Amino acid sequence: MTLPVALSGSDVIGQAKTGTGKTLGFGLPLLERVTVPADVEAGRAEPELLTDAPQALVVVPTRELCQQVTNDLLTAGKVRAVRVLAIYGGRAYEPQVEALKKGVDVVVGTPGRLLDLAGQKKLRLSAVKSLVLDEADEMLDLGFLPDVEKIIQMLPAKRQTMLFSATMPGQVISLARRYMSQPTHIRATAPDDEGATVANITQHVFRAHSMDKPEVVARVLQAEGRGLAMIFCRTKRTAADIADQLSQRGFAAGSVHGDLGQGAREQALRAFRNGKVDVLVCTDVAARGIDVEGVTHVINYQSPEDEKTYLHRIGRTGRAGASGTAVTLVDWDDIPRWQLINKALDLPFSDPEETYSTSEHLYELLNIPEGITGILPRAERTRAGLDAEEIEDLGETGPRGARGGRGRRAAAPAEERPARTRTQRQRRRLRGGVVIDGEAGDSPQSAETAVTTAEGPATVTTDPATPADPADPAAEPRQPRRRRRTRGGVTAKAEAAAAEAAGKETAGAETAAAKAETAVATAEGPATVVTDPAQPQPEAAPAETEAPAKPRRRRTRGASTAKAAEAAKASEPAAAAPSAEAEPATAPAEEGEAKPVRRRRRTRSAAAKADTETG
Repeated sequence: MTLPVALSGSDVIGQAKTGTGKTLGFGLPLLERVTVPADVEAGRAEPELLTDAPQALVVVPTRELCQQVTNDLLTAGKVRAVRVLAIYGGRAYEPQVEALKKGVDVVVGTPGRLLDLAGQKKLRLSAVKSLVLDEADEMLDLGFLPDVEKIIQMLPAKRQTMLFSATMPGQVISLARRYMSQPTHIRATAPDDEGATVANITQHVFRAHSMDKPEVVARVLQAEGRGLAMIFCRTKRTAADIADQLSQRGFAAGSVHGDLGQGAREQALRAFRNGKVDVLVCTDVAARGIDVEGVTHVINYQSPEDEKTYLHRIGRTGRAGASGTAVTLVDWDDIPRWQLINKALDLPFSDPEETYSTSEHLYELLNIPEGITGILPRAERTRAGLDAEEIEDLGETGPRGARGGRGRRAAAPAEERPARTRTQRQRRRLRGGVVIDGEAGDSPQSAETAVTTAEGPATVTTDPATPADPADPAAEPRQPRRRRRTRGGVTAKAEAAAAEAAGKETAGAETAAAKAETAVATAEGPATVVTDPAQPQPEAAPAETEAPAKPRRRRTRGASTAKAAEAAKASEPAAAAPSAEAEPATAPAEEGEAKPVRRRRRTRSAAAKADTETG
């Protein structure tokens, strides 16, 4: 009915039930209106009409439908060598741009990528003669309408416009007339097919509990004569979850939903077409236009949103004259929504029967053998499975190979990662320029070398628990520094007395301090030496005029602190007294000769002693 009207160049609104051949209804007139080199060679067209810009545009709502329509048009235009290109998101831009540069005759695409390439001046729409909106009611919905209007504004005013869909509400037709010129509305139905649904599809509606639905589905999938099956869910998370549960029960299941990468979506659909997977769990992205031969059962795991969605879902079976079975599981919460759908389509399932996985009428109506459980027997697991189908590298920017919305992703092959070309950088732990921990292959530097080679001021920290020369094999092993809680300077004096009593440790610490002072003296620029407060300092050069140390006020805690200070002072050895008393404020100087003043921090032991004397 459509071919003669569309071939004449008139605008057409085509409406027919699912599975009746609407793709070729607009595809054949589209291909006939395109001028290709074969027409020039046969004398049917002038050479001036040839162009590399697209001459026809087909806009579709989903990526899967875009790929399917492209394959159908390529098959129909193979003899005339019509160039057809699919443009949709999830794929790399470069191959699509290169194909547009070489020249195409028909472009099939989704609105988002079409607008993107047209905005980049990669896609020229000024030579389009025919525009087709497939699944027009979806394309003219509020979600797609702004993008569709932008695309239409880029097209020539004089063109042929065709709209096709299985469902065409009145408000959509009114909206479509704004973009069309005297369209012909064609509605094709069979004489004996009066209802809105296809007559050769057997429909069953059951009221099922949400916790029992996976078990019901697993038993329905083991019905006699069951071929390929599609299960529709309302949410992406439910689709991923049901696909995982069915895989654990032994079924060869795949999933198609919006959280998947484009490569994984095409992998699942390709495995379903090839028979490696016989159960496809999907959302409504696969409910429109997907044509797979051999689908015998469609299961609505969750109630659809409206009657249009219901018709498109069950229309995946019973296509091209074949028969099919549609099973809808309605939860208690979805009863009001289902009753609206039932009334709109005039179906006899206003009050669905309460059904469980052990109900007898479920087995009788769907021809399920007795004794079936929710797990597929191992003898019947003959499908290759989803992993047998390779994921094509499409160059998409999203998570390539993602299997579901729960964070599970396919790992990239090992050969894709380049091998390491250089050795990994070895990190060394340093303390004051000295390598510690003794890493293999590292040459530790001593404190003297680190300070003498430094440019500018240097700071050396000597630790009484660290040997003076780490490079010396005879040196004692480094011991961890003990930390003590001090209260004023009294504990510091007690520490000094205890360290002086231990001869070995004190001798090693004095050697380290002496070497550190020698290194500082030979360094370029001034240096500051920080010594451990627990060790006595070496005696400084005598000064001609000794400047008394300025008293520093200190808050003490009662008389107990003073008594502890007197006890520590009495136990302090005689060798420590000169070091604290001979602390000059300035370096020795003679009359008439200026010498640089060398300043040194007072140690905590000397400061504490001065505080005790003055306080």
